[in-house]
Amino acid sequence: MIYRALLILCLVSSVNLASVFAATRQLTWIKTTRLLDVRTGKILVDQTILIDGNKIVRVASSSDLGQPATDSLRIIDLAGLTVLPGLMDCHAHVLGNLKDLSPAAPLRMSSPQGVLWGVHNLQVWLNHGFTTLRDAGESDLAYGQLALRDSIRMGLIEGPRMVSAGNFISVTGGHGDADVLAPDQALVRRPNLADSVDDVSAAVRHDIKYGADWIKLMASGGISDPMSDFNVQELSEGQMKRAVEVAHQAHKWVMAHAEGADGIKAAVRAGVDSIEHGTLLDEEGASLMEKQATWLVPTLSVMQRYATISGASGLDSVSLAKSRMILKYQSQSFQLALKHHIRIAFGLDDDPDYLPNEFPAMVKGGLTQLEAIQAATVRAAELLRLSDEVGSLEAGKFADVIAVSGDPTTDIHAMGNVVFVMKGGEIIKAAPPATKSRP
Repeated sequence: MIYRALLILCLVSSVNLASVFAATRQLTWIKTTRLLDVRTGKILVDQTILIDGNKIVRVASSSDLGQPATDSLRIIDLAGLTVLPGLMDCHAHVLGNLKDLSPAAPLRMSSPQGVLWGVHNLQVWLNHGFTTLRDAGESDLAYGQLALRDSIRMGLIEGPRMVSAGNFISVTGGHGDADVLAPDQALVRRPNLADSVDDVSAAVRHDIKYGADWIKLMASGGISDPMSDFNVQELSEGQMKRAVEVAHQAHKWVMAHAEGADGIKAAVRAGVDSIEHGTLLDEEGASLMEKQATWLVPTLSVMQRYATISGASGLDSVSLAKSRMILKYQSQSFQLALKHHIRIAFGLDDDPDYLPNEFPAMVKGGLTQLEAIQAATVRAAELLRLSDEVGSLEAGKFADVIAVSGDPTTDIHAMGNVVFVMKGGEIIKAAPPATKSRP
C-alpha cells in the first residue's frame, strides 16, 4: 500500500522514483576501534562500516570516510570490542527439542511442534552471532526445515539465513533410518530409505522436488542411533555416485555423514562435496580428500560432549558407549586432515547452546585461532557457495556484523562473548553503549 502510494505520487509530480526509495532507506555507520579482517588476520583500527539498507557500502578508516550529510544516519558505536563478520554453522539440525537426545524423540513430536521448536532454536543461533547456517538434514517427512528457511527469506520469522538438506538418505536400518521400534511395531517405510541405486535416485529426486539445497547421504553408521555401527559403510559407492550425479545435474550439492574409514573413502570417490565428521579418517582417505578438494566439517566438540554426558539427556546407553569408543580416534584423524591441507569448515551438530565449544575444540585439535575463526566465516562461505554474499566485511555483501568482548585472535574463548549481532542491517542483539541515532 505504501509503495503504491509512492508510485502514484511520483507519477503525478514527476519525482524520480529511485530517489524516493533511496531517501527511505536506512543509512548506518558502525564505528569500530578493532575490526578483524578474517582473510588476512589483521586487526584494523578505527574503521567505519557504512551500510545502506541490508548491504555494506564501504569499509574504511574513519578519517577517510568523513561524515556524510544525511538526516537519516544511524550511528552504532562498537568501541572497545572486536568486530567480525557474522558466523556460519555448516552442520546444524534445527527442528525439535535439541536437548532431548532420545532416539525416539522425533517419533514423540509432531511436525508442527518440531517447527515451533525450530523457530526458538534459530534465535539461539542468532544470539551466538551465527547469521547463516546449513541444516544438515532432518527426519521430518514434512520438511519443516525448508519451511523455516523459506519463512526467514520471506521475512515471516527471524532467523539466520539458511541453506538446507532434506531428509537423511540411508539404507534400511542405517544411521538415517528413523524407525527404532520393534519389528512388530515398525513404521511405514519412508521415502528416504534406499537399498539400491535406483532407490537412491528416487530419494534424491524426492528431496529436490520439495526444495532441498543439499542432499545428505549416510555413508556410514553413526553414534546417536542404537542400531548402526560407525565402522561400517552403509550406502554403497555406486549409490553415492548416483546421488552425486542426480544432485549435481540439478545444481545441488552433496554432504555425506561418514565416521568410518571405508565410508569416508567411498563417499569421496563418489564425488561428494563435503564429509561430515570424518572421525576415523585414515591416510588413504586424507590423500583422496586432498586430491579431490573435498571439504571436511569435523564437528569435534559434540563427540567430546557426548562422551561425558549424563543419562538425563535421554542419550541411549548404546549411543553413549559408541561416543566413548569413537572419541579415541578423533585427534589422530584431525591431525591427518591438517597434514593433508584439507579445507575445513565450522559445524556444531549439537544444541546451539554449545556453539562456543567448537572454537576451542578446533584450536585444541590443531587449528590456529585465526583458522578456527576463518572456518566459521570465509571458509564456511566457500563451502556453502555464498562467498559473494557473506563471510567477510566487504562492500556489496550483506551487513552481517558481530562484536565480541576480547581478542579472539589471541584467546579463542572470546568467541563465546558475543555482545552485538546484526543480520542484514537489522540489529538482533544490541551492545552497550546503546545505539545512537542522529535526529
